[in-house]
Amino acid sequence: MRFARGWLLHSFALKIVTPVLGGAVAISVAVAGLLLWSSWEADSVARERQKRLAMVVISDLKTSIAYDQESVTVWDDSVRAVRQGDSAADWLDHNLGSWMSTYFGHDAAYVVDPENEPIYAFSGGKAGADEDFRRLESTIVPLIAFLREEMRTGRNQEPAGRMLTPGAADLMVVSGHPAVVSVKPIVSDTGEIVQTPGEEYLHIAVRYLDDSLLEGLRHDYLFDGIRFAWQDDSGKGETGLPLLSDSGAVIGYFIWQPHRPGTTVLANLAPVLLGVMLLALLTISGLLFLVNQRSKRLAASEARMQYLALHDPLTALPNRSLLEERLEEALDALENTRDMLAVLYLDLDRFKQVNDSLGHPAGDHLIKEVARRLGKLTRHGDTVARIGGDEFVVLMPHRREAGEVDAFCERVIEAMRQPYHIDGNQVFASISLGVAVAPVDGIDRAELTRKADIALYHAKSSGRSRYARFGSEMDSMLKERREIERDLRVALARRNELAVHYQPLYTARDMQITGVEALLRWRHPQKGWVSPALFVPIAEETGLIEALGDFVLREACLAALAWPDLTIAVNVSAIELRNPAFAGKVADALAEHGLEPGRLELEVTETALTDHIGECEGNVRALREMGVRIALDDFGTGFSSLGRLHQLKVDRIKIDRSFVSGFGKSSGDEAIIQAIVDLAHANGLRTTAEGVETSEQGDYLKTIGCDELQGFLLSRAVPPEEIDGLLGAKRRRSVASAA
Repeated sequence: MRFARGWLLHSFALKIVTPVLGGAVAISVAVAGLLLWSSWEADSVARERQKRLAMVVISDLKTSIAYDQESVTVWDDSVRAVRQGDSAADWLDHNLGSWMSTYFGHDAAYVVDPENEPIYAFSGGKAGADEDFRRLESTIVPLIAFLREEMRTGRNQEPAGRMLTPGAADLMVVSGHPAVVSVKPIVSDTGEIVQTPGEEYLHIAVRYLDDSLLEGLRHDYLFDGIRFAWQDDSGKGETGLPLLSDSGAVIGYFIWQPHRPGTTVLANLAPVLLGVMLLALLTISGLLFLVNQRSKRLAASEARMQYLALHDPLTALPNRSLLEERLEEALDALENTRDMLAVLYLDLDRFKQVNDSLGHPAGDHLIKEVARRLGKLTRHGDTVARIGGDEFVVLMPHRREAGEVDAFCERVIEAMRQPYHIDGNQVFASISLGVAVAPVDGIDRAELTRKADIALYHAKSSGRSRYARFGSEMDSMLKERREIERDLRVALARRNELAVHYQPLYTARDMQITGVEALLRWRHPQKGWVSPALFVPIAEETGLIEALGDFVLREACLAALAWPDLTIAVNVSAIELRNPAFAGKVADALAEHGLEPGRLELEVTETALTDHIGECEGNVRALREMGVRIALDDFGTGFSSLGRLHQLKVDRIKIDRSFVSGFGKSSGDEAIIQAIVDLAHANGLRTTAEGVETSEQGDYLKTIGCDELQGFLLSRAVPPEEIDGLLGAKRRRSVASAA
């Protein structure tokens, strides 16, 4: 019996227990092996992805530094400044040194002359650290020599990607830091300055790799515990990536704790597998399910990262990188077809005023609303991209007729002029567009975008809220602007070329002249009458506007003495109002001619009234205290807020001519003007409509209660002697007797 029981036990163990235990062990080993292998593979894939990502970030950093440099190295002013040497030290520091550090995050910058001697150095947060360059000099000699040879021989003169000039960049050790060093030539952007190839001044930019870059990899790309080391001292569980120069030399290592999705999964499931042997198959199935879900999440995360790399985070529109990719594809598809490809550069007019007046959240709201409106106007196949700030680009392939592009530009301008509702404020903004068309304007991506940008500049210079097609004459526009600046300085010195004309303001009710607006005119000795729309913006950019404004103010005060019953209006730029002494200048002009302050009305823009610095506000307060009246000019253009109208300390609202000219269209301009008039009257303000050119416009404005009218229908701006004729003989006799 005892033998039989032993035999049965042996048989049970042999036939049942052993196979079951063996099977269980085999399943456990197989599962464990599968889990170990899959976790190792997942860890390996994640580790390799992180390595590739780090290399891509470093490669992109080289390109972005070179691109940052070109914002100041491809510039006539830079060429002139470096040639001046020490006499332009402040300019060099502001534009080529400290500004590159504060704006782009560069850690050091140097400028060397054609003999490779430093003329400017910036490092450690200050200028003048020449010894830092001397320590760096021997290291970067090959880069400098390589670039000079390229410039001298003309080899590889076609810049890569979006670059405008050749350059040289490499990884090296700078002041005890691993760094990207980029060398760029300082060249003329117009080509008008003669430079000997290979003897250009060079700009050297340095960006360390062991400070902010590590923070970016740690926080933005989830490189856990990343650090820099000169030797590969990676510990247990760490991985290292060698940083290689172009020559293949190792300058150091990035070391971090790699992402281990497989290990994480295995650690979570191991206790379950050890405790529940009978559920091995179910555990394996669950593990495979979890691994699959983890892979999906990794794929989704990677897709999200790819999306963010190619799209603007605020508007979800394609960014510059994706735009360039699509433009290249569209240009390739353009070959052997009769289609046209339009590239439109768009820029919001006076967008900075929104941020300054309502804050950056309001500015972001406006940008998103502009993106939404652009999306509604485009068709399938078009690309709307945001390339930075308030700049957009629209790519329109497969066009057959130029009229399609013109019609689209007009629709965009019309759509952007409609009011925006932002945080309880009704805001008005406008947009300017520049257009270049392939193949008419070329089939090179960089050339097309450059020409579209030039056309945009032309549109903004011509008055904003309009579009311009690129024309060959636009390349000479910058030269013409420089000539106008030079001649305007001469005209200010001579004074005999400048004159002040006056445009009357009529009451809408009985058509009586109540005042005149002083407008500057310039008769050029060779070019004849030069439009104020051309020379006034140039005067503002070059600092001549204050001298012009003082001339107009004093001429107007003198002329007003002949018309004692009229007010005299003078336009004032925001630049003049920012001068703390402006109110005093006005008081001096009034006293000099004995003009009552209440007869003078200064026309200013809302930009000046909402100036955050406070100088404009102080001048306006002082002027109003002395009795001078203030008018809000060009209301409704650029940036204006009906909701904030009651906050502005003014006496009159001047409605911009663009609304008056829009009567009868589907833009709703009549309703906008009605709202402005009603709100102005509710706040005790008078209203004047500019640009009245038809009797229908005048009748409608009178009907809705507008107080004064001004425009070509009534009178153009005329010399002062013609104002006497408009006033009539009776008023002239009254003026004579009073004198």
